[in-house]
Amino acid sequence: MKRITNSTLVVLLASAVFMVNCKSKEKAPKGETEVSVPCSGSEFFTTNKFFRANSIGESQDQVTSKKKGLANARAELAASIQTTVKAVTDNYTNSREMNNKEQVEERFEQLNREIVDQKLTGVKTICEKLMKTSNGTYKTYVAIELSAEDLVASYNERLSKDDRLKIDYDYEKFKETFEKEMDKLGNN
Repeated sequence: MKRITNSTLVVLLASAVFMVNCKSKEKAPKGETEVSVPCSGSEFFTTNKFFRANSIGESQDQVTSKKKGLANARAELAASIQTTVKAVTDNYTNSREMNNKEQVEERFEQLNREIVDQKLTGVKTICEKLMKTSNGTYKTYVAIELSAEDLVASYNERLSKDDRLKIDYDYEKFKETFEKEMDKLGNN
């Protein structure tokens, strides 16, 4: 059996570190430079537990920059939620085979708008970076999130109180359909 000396071990470790560093420093295509955007990237993607959105706001005024960034992120978050809930509503009403399907879908859409508007007041800021540009303007990078569990609880509360939908509404089926749709978004 061959014995590994300390110098051999050092050479092997150095080679491994060199190979990892070379691989992580891939060159960008000629004429291009990679840009790192604060408050963005995979840790800020929507998952099966949270809806997430990020955006940028720019202004000569620091506060206005933040307001723009938050407003843009909220709009993006609302659009994402509405798209997901529309898919949940379609799948839920199809699986329930309700006689008044069109009326149920219409009522779900109305409740969706109301709930999204209400829940957006409860979003949590998970990243915020303020930058001052070379021309003196302010840029605010922001990322926000909303718990999917809190959202589905709000739907349950509102749908349970709606007399027209209460007859056909099955919370467990709705939650199951919602969770399947969220699983398509990611598993973090």
